[in-house]
Amino acid sequence: MKSATPKMLHEICGRSLVGHVVTAAAELEPERLVVVVGHAREQVAAHLTEVAPAAQTAVQENPNGTGHAVRAALAELGGAGELSGTVLVTCGDTPLLTADTLAELARTHEAEGNAVTVLTAEVPDPTGYGRIVRDAAAGGAVTAIVEQRDADEAQRAIREINSGVFAFDARLLGEALAQVSTDNSQGEEYLTDVLGILRAAGHRAGASRAAEHTEIAGINNRVQLAAARRLLNDRLLERAMLDGVTVVDPATTFIDATVTFEPDAVIHPGTQLLGTTHIGGGAQIGPNTRLTHTSVGEGATVSNTVADSARIGDGASVGPYAYLRPGTVLGRAAKAGTFVEMKNSTVGESTKVPHLSYVGDATIGDFTNIGAASVFVNYDGESKHHTTIGSYCKTGSDNMFVAPVTVGDGSYTAAGSVITKDVPPGSLAVARGQQRNVEGWVARKRPDSPAARAAEAASAAREHKPSEN
Repeated sequence: MKSATPKMLHEICGRSLVGHVVTAAAELEPERLVVVVGHAREQVAAHLTEVAPAAQTAVQENPNGTGHAVRAALAELGGAGELSGTVLVTCGDTPLLTADTLAELARTHEAEGNAVTVLTAEVPDPTGYGRIVRDAAAGGAVTAIVEQRDADEAQRAIREINSGVFAFDARLLGEALAQVSTDNSQGEEYLTDVLGILRAAGHRAGASRAAEHTEIAGINNRVQLAAARRLLNDRLLERAMLDGVTVVDPATTFIDATVTFEPDAVIHPGTQLLGTTHIGGGAQIGPNTRLTHTSVGEGATVSNTVADSARIGDGASVGPYAYLRPGTVLGRAAKAGTFVEMKNSTVGESTKVPHLSYVGDATIGDFTNIGAASVFVNYDGESKHHTTIGSYCKTGSDNMFVAPVTVGDGSYTAAGSVITKDVPPGSLAVARGQQRNVEGWVARKRPDSPAARAAEAASAAREHKPSEN
């Protein structure tokens, strides 16, 4: 990956590569779930405590092959002799692998009574992959996995390949792993050798074919990472659309695996829905919107907006060009309009902050209107302070609310005011200097300027204007 980030921790669609794999595995409700860690184990293990707290970790001190990794996992579980039932082995870099495919692998393995069952896929171009050789006379039992370099012409024509994902009989797996050697070009313990060992002992090897070959795709560089992201995003969008969501342009819409929807939501072009975002029924999202960990209520509209950890109520309106920061809560039918920024604030039902304003660390009641170009002055250079605006208030344009301050229910504030003291309910607050007009200033200070000539003409016209009396 050419990165300071371990490969397993690179993300697509809201989860790390290993996060996608353990999520799929956990859906099968296994008795035990073990992740083998080696490179950057501290980072990977710390990540796993967040995304899969039920998973155990087994340390592979030296990367001595896939067979060796599985032996490390069995040791973490108490040793091969302590296990029974079915063991599934997956790869940590296959984020497209689904729980349904893993479940089908387990069902096939148990139904056929196999000692080992390999997950396979039929691919358009099998070059470089291990080929699956079957025995038609034995009901399609797998006889071998033949690597590209060892395959003859007939075997190279086979398009069914090994995924590296297996189901094993736990007891037989332990016995076979004890016989795996390192007599190969890499000097490593290959898990694929277990298949031959079990067959030689008279046990049956089977296969379960994935419905889509893309599920088994591994990630080894950022080109493959981007390709997998595109495929997974398409899968997530398809699921959403089949569940009743309108996605106007899937090519420019990106969602995370943890995003949820209600039917009849509409997602417009250029939209990113990330984290635990939830979109309510009938909501209109986008265009050009990014929502992270944000809930949007039924029938709300959110346009050209960036929001993070916000709650947008039913029928609310946000944008265009709004920024909702963490802690923002918009009530039912509330409005955060054009070029409005909000942070750590609760805005009541049907209250409107229409344009050009900053609301930070505030509580605003119901049915209040905040005038244009208002600023909630919440920071004194050392601490943040809270502003409270009541219900049914009308605040003037170009107001500054210097926190901590409270404006009571039903109050008005005059345009251009700097509110530094509490306003009692039902009051009009005026906090601005008296206007003073200095007549003739332009003619004296800017003689012969365009402004002076315009003023002179206007004065002359006013003097010659007929009296209405």
